[in-house]
Amino acid sequence: MFLRQNTSSKTGRTHLAIVQGYRDTDGKNKHKTVQKVGYLDELKKEYKDPIAHFRAVAAQMDKERLDSKSATVTIDFEEELSRGNENRKNYGHVVFSKIYHELEIDKFLKNARRHENFKYNTDAIMRLLVYTRLLYPGSKRWAVNQKGKFFDRFDFSLDDVYNSLEHFNEISSTLQRHLHEKVTEQYGRELSTVYYDVTNYYYEIDREDELRRSGASKENRKSPIVQMGLLLDKLNLPIMYKIFPGNTHDSQTLMPVLTEVKKTYGAGRIITVADKGLNSGDNIAYCLATGNGYVYSKSVRGASKEFKEWILDEAGYTQLTDSYKYKSKIVPDAEIQITAEQAGKKKKKKAIKIEQKWIAFYSEKYAARSRFKREETVEKAMKMISNPSLYKNNMDYGAAGYIKNIKVDKDTGELINIEDTLLLNTDKIEEDAKYDGYYAIMTSELDEPAEKTISTYKELWHIEDTFKVTKSVLETRPLYLSRRDHINAHFLVCFVSLLIARIVERRLNGKYTIAKITETLREVGCSHLDQNIWLFDFANNVTDDINAALGTNFGKKAMTLQNIKRNLAFSKMP
Repeated sequence: MFLRQNTSSKTGRTHLAIVQGYRDTDGKNKHKTVQKVGYLDELKKEYKDPIAHFRAVAAQMDKERLDSKSATVTIDFEEELSRGNENRKNYGHVVFSKIYHELEIDKFLKNARRHENFKYNTDAIMRLLVYTRLLYPGSKRWAVNQKGKFFDRFDFSLDDVYNSLEHFNEISSTLQRHLHEKVTEQYGRELSTVYYDVTNYYYEIDREDELRRSGASKENRKSPIVQMGLLLDKLNLPIMYKIFPGNTHDSQTLMPVLTEVKKTYGAGRIITVADKGLNSGDNIAYCLATGNGYVYSKSVRGASKEFKEWILDEAGYTQLTDSYKYKSKIVPDAEIQITAEQAGKKKKKKAIKIEQKWIAFYSEKYAARSRFKREETVEKAMKMISNPSLYKNNMDYGAAGYIKNIKVDKDTGELINIEDTLLLNTDKIEEDAKYDGYYAIMTSELDEPAEKTISTYKELWHIEDTFKVTKSVLETRPLYLSRRDHINAHFLVCFVSLLIARIVERRLNGKYTIAKITETLREVGCSHLDQNIWLFDFANNVTDDINAALGTNFGKKAMTLQNIKRNLAFSKMP
């Protein structure tokens, strides 16, 4: 606070007032009159030296203000909100800022742009894209429009953001490796066992290109898609991702990913855990040829007669509980089909023999779930039989499998020849019911106890959950970007956001889902009240636990801008 002297050009009289100076969120100096003192000529009648006296008063008031844990706020009911400024800001992103800077992403990006000639700040752009992806997901244009929601200064344009995507694409692989090194250093990551799966993301476009291609959509959409392979560690933290054209089969994505991890991440022997979609002879042969291992699930209903008989045979099962059992055996001459390279000819498959361990387990819980799902599917099949014309352009593949005489156009998936008599295939229903609750695993780890292998495999659900997070919480799709480098940069931002969210989840000991964490931090905000005072209106048990785990200070009813910025600066310390 200080004493302001204002002399009128009309009357020549000097008016004294005690004024408080402060900075707004843009760093501009502002002043607010705290106390009107009076005219100097009148004050001289009461005070020997009014200016010296009230300077001392202002200094004392300022000292008391700084020492006090409270403030007096004057509300002017005639005052209007400022236009063009965000009067409510998010403060929850301080959590993501802390993890972002602990991983030293800012330092990496500053080093990466050292020899570039662009003037925009790639670190600031990445931070905005990550914060908005976690809290307010949307397009790049949408992200730029959210700049005012944060106390950080984001001094760049939408064109700068689009221009930065080319740079982000170029550094994508090296940034992923940097993050791997930091996660290894800070969280003890090791790559002896990894989890791998593939999903795809759709585009709202009609025409395909070299990347966005028609393929087997996980969401049964006809739109062009892009495939993404994702690798997780045992901590449930993402290691790396790789994108592929939409028409790439899931099984063809594993070898390029493992090759890159082995080559650039310094990994030793890796055991890859994956679902049956990755269980191909080529992938098995690749793992064995490179000295690695695998734990793959195997389709029971689609298995050979020999395998099905072994699954259903009660001999050899260890009954752990009334509702759970397992068994295993080593097969010295298991047969797999691999692609045989033939110069100038179409690739063919050939059979080779390998030593492999088969594991089967049964869970009554899984059996009940399978029965429930099949009952739903049978109900759909009966509706299709009773009125097939309704399903001509909306074919349910699962239900169609339980219908006799049904014919499907392989190209369109539509029903054809629906004038034929459709019948429920009760034989198939009964056959499928035999295998309810049974799961099968094929593995190279011959000496590993079956129970431990089963336990390792069951952790694969985390990667399915991760894909749900990317599609729901992070809203990774639909995508509207067209250039391949821009598309990859988009996935890089989503990958960084996912890693940060998973680390926060881990720091909270898995007590809350990522959806709950981001929902909470989106609510942690404040509104400008007066001068540099901001009023908060949200706190709950999640913010209390975040305070304990990450050293934040959520829950204060009011804070000064100075304290808010001090806390944000603290979050940026590695």
